[in-house]
Order: sequence, then structure tokens, then C-alpha cells
Amino acid sequence: MNYTAHNKLVSFIWSIADDCLRDVYVRGKYRDVILPMTVLRRLDALLEPTKEAVMEELAFQRDEAGFTEWDHTGLEDASGYVFYNISEWTLKRLYNTATNSQQILNANFDDYLNGFSPNVKEIIDKFNLKSQIRHMASKDVLLDVLEKFTSPYINLTPYQREDPEGYTLPALSNLGMGYVFEELIRRFNEENNEEAGEHFTPREVIDLMTHLVFDPIKDQLPPVMTIYDPACGSGGMLTESQNFIKDEEGAIRAMGDVYLYGKEINDETYAICKSDMMIKGNDPENIRVGSTLSTDEFSGHTFDFMLSNPPYGKSWSSEVKYIKDGKDIIDPRFVVPLTDYWGQEEEVDATPRTSDGQLLFLMEMVDKMKPVHQSVLGSRIASVHNGSSLFTGDAGSGESNIRRYIIENDLLEGIVQLPNNLFYNTGITTYIWLLNNNKSDDRKGKVILIDASERYAKLRKNLGAKNCELRTEHIREIKEAFLRFEDIDRQNDDDLAAKIFDNADFGYYKVTIERPARLKAQFTEERIADLRYDKYLKEPMEWAYENYGDQVYSDLKSIEKELLEWCEENDFKLSARRRRALTSEKTWKKQKEILDAALLLMEAIGTDEFPDYNVFVGQVDKTLKDQKVKLTASEKRQILSAVSWYDAAAAKVVRKKQKLKSEKLAQLLDHLGCTEEDLPDFGYYPGDRPHEYILYESETDLRDSESVPLKESIHEYYLREVRPHVEDSWIDLDRTRIGYEISFNKYFYQHQPLRSIEEVTREILELEQESEGLIMEILNLT
Repeated sequence: MNYTAHNKLVSFIWSIADDCLRDVYVRGKYRDVILPMTVLRRLDALLEPTKEAVMEELAFQRDEAGFTEWDHTGLEDASGYVFYNISEWTLKRLYNTATNSQQILNANFDDYLNGFSPNVKEIIDKFNLKSQIRHMASKDVLLDVLEKFTSPYINLTPYQREDPEGYTLPALSNLGMGYVFEELIRRFNEENNEEAGEHFTPREVIDLMTHLVFDPIKDQLPPVMTIYDPACGSGGMLTESQNFIKDEEGAIRAMGDVYLYGKEINDETYAICKSDMMIKGNDPENIRVGSTLSTDEFSGHTFDFMLSNPPYGKSWSSEVKYIKDGKDIIDPRFVVPLTDYWGQEEEVDATPRTSDGQLLFLMEMVDKMKPVHQSVLGSRIASVHNGSSLFTGDAGSGESNIRRYIIENDLLEGIVQLPNNLFYNTGITTYIWLLNNNKSDDRKGKVILIDASERYAKLRKNLGAKNCELRTEHIREIKEAFLRFEDIDRQNDDDLAAKIFDNADFGYYKVTIERPARLKAQFTEERIADLRYDKYLKEPMEWAYENYGDQVYSDLKSIEKELLEWCEENDFKLSARRRRALTSEKTWKKQKEILDAALLLMEAIGTDEFPDYNVFVGQVDKTLKDQKVKLTASEKRQILSAVSWYDAAAAKVVRKKQKLKSEKLAQLLDHLGCTEEDLPDFGYYPGDRPHEYILYESETDLRDSESVPLKESIHEYYLREVRPHVEDSWIDLDRTRIGYEISFNKYFYQHQPLRSIEEVTREILELEQESEGLIMEILNLT
């Protein structure tokens, strides 16, 4: 759309709000009137030429055919669209015949709105337009608003017209309507000190996406095509895709039927989208309102093409309950089959963190891809994302699992990095993901990354955050790079670059490196004193014991009120379970028993320091057995933890000693993929007796991880990068996770060498001379 015409139309509509609604609505509420009236006038203007034909068809159905219920098909044929209005009114007639009575005007307007077909009535309801009409009538501004919107100097139809002076009024396409909508939203929200929250997709980005989706198969398009957008907004991406395919002057000019499907959560945007679907002759029932994530509206459907710009950086926490039940995924769209390191397949979580749901929309589209056995072409997807989709999330996280599923199933064909400040309401870097489940042989197992971040032209005037655009030559250059599927080196800073990667290049093993626990131990009164208290309730228990002594064991009920009041006064927050534990004599007596056991052990073992924790535990076990003291494993751990600490000079702590027969040893070696000499690298250290192996406790504070490229051997990487620096470490393969991430910065980074010291020195001296000359000139000493 012509930007000048776009800005002129937006300014005119904005002036309606400023001229008519001031003092009637607060600025933040202007949109509640302006947006629905813009859509209404767009529909009304289209129906004006066929108004007489519709009324004749209505009279025929009522008077001659004797219908008691209207034949919608006949009325739609008469109007020329999939909608109609059977009232005697149009917006112009409402204005031209209006009296000074706002009450009569309101009644006539209500009759006009009730005359619309059911599909338009839904749009009116989504905008809550009737209540706005009543409010404007009550404030005596409805007639003024009507005058502005029926002006012959604006054109809200998708057809070119002339104004009374004979000047051309450009057509307002679906995309143009989207631009108007986006700009009005931006202005309204700026006036209200709010963020727009929308990221409307610029025309040239949609143009690029359609080229990348359709051009590679333009000679193989099916006779019937379905296009889907799960976050369709005002529908611009859908209708522009349709225009791209069907345009008589375009490069494709497909003859088949095109069916558009979409879903939008925002009522206003949905109403605009649905109205434009009706105007274009598409089935408006294929556009649904509501959350794509909460409800699988098109369950069981698959689509040939999908294009979308889903919301990014937007929380989906309010929709978690529809997707998860606790930790279990209840929506099959967001659980995927993946294999662990050992090749065992399992269903894993494919949901990102709740603060950003953009990858869920991508999984919705993946779920709707046509299997190749249903369609020779399969499905093709273009989806716009910000950078977090490329790398956010560690191995095993929902984000990484999504990337892994897409890449390992060979669905990712390419990603294009776009310039910054290309969108209207965000300046962040964006990327177009291109997915295809039926790659050509030369592309199978590979992905092309295209860095087009420097391919743009500056705008003469900013449009919101947008200060640049993609021109025809930039789109053609990116498209040709994608079609060629070859490496392209950047010759100049503002050139395009492209690189081909194997799928596995993006994958890595996250490997856990363990080190042995080395503990010393010693009984002292200070170390065991805190065993009197539950570690989660230490502060209030300590206060109670210091103030009430042994009364906490014999008459806890009498001090319960004071104890809970102390917690409130000291802002010590307690859950219901912890509150019950704190005021239960059972808790106090249990901790006292643990303390008594520790005192008994200290008396028997003494207060000598043990440099070998294994010997110390042996002494503890022997004493407990000799004294016939029974402790649970948890109670024993409390005592041992209280009297031990890490010391690098101490002996390693043995977790267990294990005897392995030849058959078991062979299975272990096969499982680990190593030789017997390599077993210490995986935590199995030779013992003192034949066939015996020692497994040491790991020190969690010293636990580390390494990212090992998927194409590399974990063991070889460990021997090269880890073992030389940490000799007593080992690999815990059972903790190994597989992750995927894509880093444009790493792949396309160009090193800029530092300038020489001579060059920097020369520049400093030149600046000093220049500044001295300026000072002399100021002082008139030259």
C-alpha cells in the first residue's frame, strides 16, 4: 500500500476521534468507537450499490414466495457478497435523514444493525458496537461521527474510487486495512501510555514469506490449496498469500481453489479479519475466535501451507491448565516422541517456559502438517520468531525439545535473519523459520541459514519503530539464495551471507562431569546442637526452646499461640503443613531423639577428627548396632550431615563396592561403549579384590557439565578437554541430555581486527592538534 495514502487515511480517521469524541470518551477508549465504525463503514460502502437488489429479493421472499425465514443464499446473491443488510437504512441514509432527535437516530441505527446477516451481527457483537451507539446518541455526538465516516473524501473499500473533485481515492486492501488498524492501535495506546502489544507483519515481510513458501513448488501446486494461520490477526497474511497465488500478474497464477483458515484471540482483530474474509468471498466460518493454545479448533485438519507471525514474549500462564495437568501434558500437540542417550524412545514435554509461548504456535503448525502419503507435496510453513526461539532453553528443556523434534525429523529447511527495526512496534531481531516435511533429495538432512540482517533500505520517515524496509531487490536476493541452496560468503559488510549445515551440527550432548565427595567428620557439641530443630523450622523452634525450655516437649499446647504470633511478627511464613509440624509434639520429640542419638554416638566415638569419612561411618554403624539404637536412613543422614564437611585432602567417600562377573562386566562395557581400562572414566574404579569395582559418592558442589558436539565422541572429548585438568573426575552418562540450539552470531561472526597502536597514536595526536588550534582561535591568539 502507498504509505502517503495510508498516512492520510489514518490521519483522517484519527481526526474523527479527536474532533467528535473528545470529552465524551477518555482517550484510551477512542478505539472502542473508531475501530468498529471503520469496519462497519467498510461493509456498508460495499453494500450500497446492491441495496436496491437486496430489498427487491427481500420483498420477493416475503410477499411472493411467502417465506417465514429468509433464504440467505438468495440475499447473498443479490448483495454480491456472503453478507447482506435487509433494513431500509444505509449509513448515508441514516445521516441524510437524521433529525435533531438523537433518540430517533439511535432507534434507526439499531434497526440498521439488526438488519445485517448473522455473520456481520457476530462482528458487531464482538465490537460491542450497539452499546457504543447508544452512548454516542446520549452524548449528542452520533450524528457528527456519522458525518465523518460517510464523507465522500475517504474510501474504505477494496476498490478504487473518485472523490467529488474527481481525484482518485486508492483502494484499501485487506493488508491496507491491517496497516490502518495497527497504526490506530499504536496511536491510541501511546495516548494511553500503553504498549501496543501487536507486532503487525509488514507487507514486504509477507511478500518475502510467500516467495519462500510458494516459489520452490510453483509448478507443482495442487488443484485445491488450504492455507492456515494460527495467529491470523486481521488476516493480512492469509489474504496476501491468496493474492500471491491467484494474482493474474503474479509469477505463479495458480488456477486451483484456495481456502483460508485462521484463528485469532483478540475480538477486535478477529472482527476485522472476518469482515475482510466476507468481502473477499472467502468462507468466514473458517476464521475462528479464541485462544489457539487453549483449544485445538482445527483438530483433525491438516493444511498445505501455513504462514504466521505468532506473538512472542507473551505469557501463556493463563492457558497452562488447558495444556498441562501438573507435570503431565494433556494436549497431544505439545508432547513429542524423542529418544534418550541410550536410544530409548519416550514421550517428552514440548512446552516452553510460560513467559513466552511463541514456540507453541510453531508446534500447532507442525501438528497440522499433511503427511506425505496424504499429499505429494506435504506441507510448507513460514513462521516469524524472535531470537529466543533459536537458543533459549537448556538441553532437555521444552524449547530445546521442540527444536530437537523439528530438526531430527528433518522438518527445518531454513531460517532467514531479517534486519532490525523492520516491524512497526518492535525493533528486535526477527527470523523467518521455514519448515517442509517433504524436502528434495539435495536438501534432506540439511538446513540453510541466511543472514539478511544488512539487506534493507532506510525509510524517509519512521512508522512507529519501523525505520527500514525490504525492497524488491532484497526480496529477490534472499529468495534466490534460498532456492540456490549454496554457501554464500559476505564480501562487504552489508552483503547477504548463507551457509549450509547438517542437521546434527545444531545438536549437542550436555554431559555431567562428577567429582568424588571428600569428607572429614568430627563430633562436637556445637555441630550437633542444631539437631534439636527441624532444618525448615529452625528459627521459630530455636526461639521457643530458648524461651520455654523443656516445656516444648511436655506442654507445647500452652505456648502454641505465642509461637505462631512470633512467626507472624517476624514475617516467618508458614504453609499449613509446616504450621502443623511446628505445633506438633511429635516433631519436637523426633528431633530430640535424633539429638540424643548424636550425643550417645559422640560419647562412644569421641571428638577426634576423622580424615576418612568411610572409617567414620563404619564406627557410627558399629556403635548404633552395639547400643541397639534404631534410626531411619533420613535420621542417620541428619546426624552425618551435621558433623561432616568437604575437605579436598580427605579420602574419597565410597558409595558402594560392586562385584561384576564376566557376563555383567561385558554388558556394562557394551552399555558404556568403552574398554575395561576406560571404566574409571565412567565412575567405576578397580577395587582391592578380583572383579570388584568401587563407586564413589559425587560432590554436588563440584558437579559440572560440558557441551559436546553431537558429531563428536563424548569419551574422546572428555579425555581431551576434561581429564587433563581434573584427574579424579568421571562421566555420568545416565545424566546425559541431548539439546539443540542455533546461533547466528557464532555462524556468521566476522572478526574485526584491532587497529594498530601506530594508527591510534597518530589519530590521538591529530585530535590534540585540532583541539589546540580551536582553543587558540577562541582566545584570539592565532
